[in-house]
Amino acid sequence: MSMGPEVRYRVRGGRALRGTAFIQGAKNAVLPMIGAALLAPKGRTVLRNVPIIEDVRRAIDLAQTLGARIELHEAERTLVIDASRLTSPVLPADIARKFRGSVLFVPAMLHRLGEAVIEGVGGCNLGSRLLDFHYRGFARLGADVQEHELESVIHVKAGTLTGAHLYLDTPSHTGTENLIMAAALAKGTTVIENAALEPEVLDVIELLTKMGAKISGGGTGFITVEGVDELRAVEHTVMPDRLDAGVFAMAAALTGGEVNLVGASLEHLGVVRWKLEQMNVEFAQHGAVLHVRREKPLHKINIITCPYPGFATDLQSPIMTLACLADGASYIHERIFDERFALAGELNKMGANIEVDGSRAVVHGPTPLVGTEVTAHDLRSGIALVLAGLVAEGETVISPGYLIDRGHAHLAQRMSSIGADIEQEILTPANNLG
Repeated sequence: MSMGPEVRYRVRGGRALRGTAFIQGAKNAVLPMIGAALLAPKGRTVLRNVPIIEDVRRAIDLAQTLGARIELHEAERTLVIDASRLTSPVLPADIARKFRGSVLFVPAMLHRLGEAVIEGVGGCNLGSRLLDFHYRGFARLGADVQEHELESVIHVKAGTLTGAHLYLDTPSHTGTENLIMAAALAKGTTVIENAALEPEVLDVIELLTKMGAKISGGGTGFITVEGVDELRAVEHTVMPDRLDAGVFAMAAALTGGEVNLVGASLEHLGVVRWKLEQMNVEFAQHGAVLHVRREKPLHKINIITCPYPGFATDLQSPIMTLACLADGASYIHERIFDERFALAGELNKMGANIEVDGSRAVVHGPTPLVGTEVTAHDLRSGIALVLAGLVAEGETVISPGYLIDRGHAHLAQRMSSIGADIEQEILTPANNLG
């Protein structure tokens, strides 16, 4: 389901990265914020530091389908959202399928239009099973949730939502954000137990608080929301993306370089920071700029992915690339997602020595990497292959590139600016024959 022309990345290895890179706004904060903006019945919400990525474009498409008027000012990385007229409660299948965050629009539909109709979720593509706890939470707040298997539609109706005691089976960040948004305008008090601790959740809470919501306990795992009558449109600057920061820090570490990352925060990296330090990566935080360098040989590592502040599953793929150049055997245990080791086969094509057994992988290093044609299976394996290309001998070609663009804005430009030899290639049918 690639969007528009096909894209691939070409990377030629062997350059140490040096200089200053700018970290983009957080993808996982901006998507729920677009959903939150739809809660304001008048005025215009202004979001700044918006990452210009595929998922943001899809969220805008979806919000416009519902009737919101939105301007994306790319050069200023700013979104202006006018949700004063929402016209349709239907999240159409063609967009919802391409955009996993579409469930984040449900609270606004319920509060503003009294219902939400989510199409094309026939137990598969959106993994409606994964989204069960969102719908269970809406139901506990008093919504009527019906699943129509035949038309593969979920229909959520709400007269008035009323505060309730909610809990999450796993501390999902979208689940937490969604239930906070639903509770913000519900009558009475809602308590959410086992809430996510991610910094992005705190950023969304900060936006909602500016809008007039009453939320306490963010970051404690136990969140209390006092319902209010109305939320207003405000201005907010999206926090920096810690996953983008982690990738750029690892790019510097891999190549033995030295970079300044503008907007990156060590605090937000959680355990990732300590694991990179164990690998001999050096950090120094200078206000809003993070200095990263590596001079000593990379040291082997053990990783277990966990919810924040544990090691982020989204940075597990990139650190696997780093482990290929480390001295000795590194052990990686993936506890969040099942299908997260497709990367191992691609790195092995480049000369790595990685054994996978179920949810565990052993990376035997150091192995020199050699450029070749490799496949991005998802966003995270795609960016990890770009990192591999930075240190591989010769040229690495990674496709499909649109997966990488779903999470990292202007990647080739930002990496080139610190000395990487990388280009994004847009394939026309003519050069797509091979």
